[in-house]
Amino acid sequence: MQRLCNSNHLAEGSSRGFVIAGSSLLLVRREGRVYAYRNRCPHRGIPLEWQPDQFLDDSASLIQCATHGALFLIESGECVAGPCAGESLEALPCREQDDGIWIAV
Repeated sequence: MQRLCNSNHLAEGSSRGFVIAGSSLLLVRREGRVYAYRNRCPHRGIPLEWQPDQFLDDSASLIQCATHGALFLIESGECVAGPCAGESLEALPCREQDDGIWIAV
């Protein structure tokens, strides 16, 4: 496991992008829990955000691909709308401990 950041660097209802060992990934905090995914849309294999750390839709309730508007459930990564409906983001194992967020890459 590799430490990504301090727990307080990912606020409730927010997202952040990281590059670790050449892999682009994103974190989202929802209802106190942290979710980690590869930053890669299953539709075209491109990064999801259009600006740094901007992975959520306007309501901050779904992960959104900025290129084609695909929407993904935060809790599972499943695409629920858009050109890759039924596919999913690649989830990455993560945990929160010792005031930090840790990920396995």
